[in-house]
Amino acid sequence: MFAVVEQGAKQYMVKVGDVVKIEKVENDVGSNLDFVNIVLVGNKGLQSAENAKVTGVILEHKKADKVIIFKKKRRHNYRRKRGHRQEMSVVRITSISL
Repeated sequence: MFAVVEQGAKQYMVKVGDVVKIEKVENDVGSNLDFVNIVLVGNKGLQSAENAKVTGVILEHKKADKVIIFKKKRRHNYRRKRGHRQEMSVVRITSISL
C-alpha cells in the first residue's frame, strides 16, 4: 500500500518503512507525526483519501547540502556569492490506514 502526502508545499509518495526527508517540523526527535494532507491512497488501484491516516516517527533534524547562489555582471566588477542550507526533518513512515 502506498500514499501520496503533502507536506511543506511538496508531495511525497510513501510506503510503510520508507524514510523521507521533509521540510523541518517543530516536533521533537522520537515523537510521532501525523500527516494531515493526504492526496491519495493506493493498493492495486487508486482509492479515496478521505478517511486515510498516515503516521511516522521523526528520526532526526538536520540541514540539507549547501546550495550556492552566485551572481555576476561581466565587465562591472560585480560578484556576489551566497550559500543556503535548508533545515529538514527525517521521518520514517510507520503506518498507512484507511
